[in-house]
Amino acid sequence: MAECELFVSFDLFPWFREAAIGRLVDVAMPHPGHLHWPQLDVDLAVDSIEHPERYPLVSNPPPHVAESTAKRSQRAPAPPRPRRPARA
Repeated sequence: MAECELFVSFDLFPWFREAAIGRLVDVAMPHPGHLHWPQLDVDLAVDSIEHPERYPLVSNPPPHVAESTAKRSQRAPAPPRPRRPARA
């Protein structure tokens, strides 16, 4: 695994959405085909990342992640910036 990178979708793996980069890169491979993020308490089979269609059940993210995601989606859009007056 050291020679490849895997893409992990936040939609399919919501535990990673609000994680700090330092926590995301702290990953171990305790045995072949198994990844563990100790700071996030997440364990995944490599096969579930490479072939998510084979694993249709997605666990709910921890409550603090679900709450912050819900709050972000409820925010009102930012007001438009004021325009500068035209120079004469």
